[in-house]
Amino acid sequence: MATEAAPMDEKAKRMRDLLSSFYAPDPSISTSNSSINASFDNINSTSFDADQYMDLMIKKSNLEVLLQRHVQMAAEIKNLDTDLQMLVYENYNKFISATDTIKRMKSNIFGMEGNMDQLLQKIMSVQSRSDGVNTSLFEKREHIEKLHRTRNLLRKVQQFIYDLPARLQKCIKSEAYGDAVRFYTGAMPILKVYGDTSFQDCRRASEEAIEIIIKNLQTKLFSDSESIQARAEAAVLLKQLDVPVDSLKAKLLEKLEQSLDGLQIKPEEASKLVEHDDSSNDTESNDQHLAKIHEDAVRGFSEAMRAYREIFPDSEERLFKLARALTAMHFENMELYIRKRVSAADFLGIFRIIWEDVVLMDEVLPEAALSDLSAEAAQVTLSQFVARTFSHLQQDISDTLLKFDINQKEAVEGEILKVILEASQKAVLQGTTNIFQDFRQLLDENAGIFIKMRDLINSWIQKGFQDFFRSLEAQFLVLSGKTSSSNDIEGKSSDKIHAGLILVLAQLSVFIEQKVIPRVTEEIAASFSGGNSQAFENGPAFIPGELCRVFHAASEKLLQHYIDTRTQKVSVLLRKRFKTPNWVKHKEPREVHMYVDMFLHELEEVGKEVKQVLPQGTFRKHKRTDSNGSNTTTSSRSNTLHSDKMTRSNSQRARSQLFETHLAKLFKQKVEIFTKVEFTQESVVTTTVKLCLKSLQEYVRLQTFNRSGFQQIQLDIQFLKAPLKETVEDEAAIDFLLDEVIVAASERCLDVIPLEPPILDKLIQAKLAKSKEHNNNNNNNNTVSS
Repeated sequence: MATEAAPMDEKAKRMRDLLSSFYAPDPSISTSNSSINASFDNINSTSFDADQYMDLMIKKSNLEVLLQRHVQMAAEIKNLDTDLQMLVYENYNKFISATDTIKRMKSNIFGMEGNMDQLLQKIMSVQSRSDGVNTSLFEKREHIEKLHRTRNLLRKVQQFIYDLPARLQKCIKSEAYGDAVRFYTGAMPILKVYGDTSFQDCRRASEEAIEIIIKNLQTKLFSDSESIQARAEAAVLLKQLDVPVDSLKAKLLEKLEQSLDGLQIKPEEASKLVEHDDSSNDTESNDQHLAKIHEDAVRGFSEAMRAYREIFPDSEERLFKLARALTAMHFENMELYIRKRVSAADFLGIFRIIWEDVVLMDEVLPEAALSDLSAEAAQVTLSQFVARTFSHLQQDISDTLLKFDINQKEAVEGEILKVILEASQKAVLQGTTNIFQDFRQLLDENAGIFIKMRDLINSWIQKGFQDFFRSLEAQFLVLSGKTSSSNDIEGKSSDKIHAGLILVLAQLSVFIEQKVIPRVTEEIAASFSGGNSQAFENGPAFIPGELCRVFHAASEKLLQHYIDTRTQKVSVLLRKRFKTPNWVKHKEPREVHMYVDMFLHELEEVGKEVKQVLPQGTFRKHKRTDSNGSNTTTSSRSNTLHSDKMTRSNSQRARSQLFETHLAKLFKQKVEIFTKVEFTQESVVTTTVKLCLKSLQEYVRLQTFNRSGFQQIQLDIQFLKAPLKETVEDEAAIDFLLDEVIVAASERCLDVIPLEPPILDKLIQAKLAKSKEHNNNNNNNNTVSS
């Protein structure tokens, strides 16, 4: 049955659509739904194509299906004709009925117009009589309404007066004294007029309740446990009740002054107001609770001043002093707070709290000019914060340099100097970066006072960097022992300062000159270029060119100081060597003296130190030439010994050789001994060797030698030639200085007879073999211990 019902529904729907499309006034409306699903095989579509439909049916269906479709379509056409005929009949009957109805209405409407005119006249007559009645009764009606409103008001007043004692008792129990005073003062006019007649009992009960309220307010006024705002409210309520409070003025203002101590932001409590621990919600809520407590306390203090100003108009000046005193205490405590290391975020957090307190009090007492006072104090505090920030950075750099305990073994065998240099360079770079981040927070602060002080802040920052670099340069000189200080360099005297630290300071000065100052200059130009014009009357606050010159000079001073320090240590060694023996009675030389080993050891330490700190330069050997331009410098000890074998062996020829040496000096090419020291490993080592040899020459000139003493000096100098030439870059100067030592010894010798070359060579080879054996034993011991 269900399968048969579905086609019938579809057929009825299609028939209804056809009929509606036939009778619809707008064909587009009726066919809108059918046109959506229309296709070439939909016979009900406006776009139906019969030929195309027949072609499709012939292709898809056989003869039997076509015959069934023919019979079906014939039945549908017949049914459609029947439905259409029935619809026409029904519509025709309705049309006839509508025509009859219109005829009856037309016959009944005659005479309606006259009746309507009569009705309008009667309505107008009724309206005029109604207006007359309203006019005659208007005054009486208004009077009645007024009496009615008065009656309702009297009922409310009567109820309020009767309920007043009960209300006052409720207010006493809940300590709502403000509401009680408001109720009582509102009822006072009525109680004064009718309190002896109609409301006698109510007045007496109300006065008893008010006496209790007055006592409670007086107790609250002098209670130390109550807040300032609560006591101020009590004073205002007492004055509203006509209780004399002028006699209490001195005591109240004294208590208000005593409350200032609890409103201060003490340095030890300031950090708790601004610190936030994201890892703990309890801590964060606690910090917010502390800040809220302080804000409520200051707000209560402000409201108390507002109340006392209304109660005691002649106490304004004292209230002004109290507000100014609290503001001054805030900034004094702020100055104490920033003496320790404080970040810009914490500084701004405390500053915002102080500024909010000033705004609260300024709203109550604008005549006190708290904003101007705060602006002046803020300038002082902010300038101190900027200065202390630079001071902390300088202390960090100093701590980085001094936190390593340098001993001679670590400085030579390890890389402690390299570690110190890298750590100090990082401290300078990271420190300046952190300072710029903190100072950007100051400039980004949106508080009105910071916006006004931006030019001043830029001036302070620029001047701070200028003073910081100058102070840092002075501190470097103090740390190196070049200049003295009242603090004696963290307890270290100048003679205990390691020479390696001086070298680190010299290279750090170069780093600051070449890397840090240009970077700071770029940052200032990008973010802190503004400034106060008054601060630049004597020139710009930050002068990078001047700072570069200062650190360039400091680096040269420190490098020279390092060389001098190392040279002085060798000079002490040489002084002991030449002052201890009696050179006139010296025995003939058996071996190279041990001071030569110590001298070479000191030079080796210098080489290892500079290798950790200084870059390697272009190693250029400067060879010595004679007056005719021929090269006389040899590259190895064997060549030197070979040339020495050509020396005459007897004493007469030796003396002639020395004479020839003196004579050759007159014709030698001039050698520049002391040149400018460069920041390279070779230059520092070469300069140190030159100074040490010059000291050796001077010590030789102060002594008198016999033949053996002269031969000992000859042996020592001959042994030094090869290792010194391998170490330095200026062989010509070293050759010259070594010859000068020999010449000085010969001039101070009583009997100048040099050692024979074979003997000299034998002693040197023995020393070399002994040194090699000693080095092998040390290497074996180190291997076993490791």
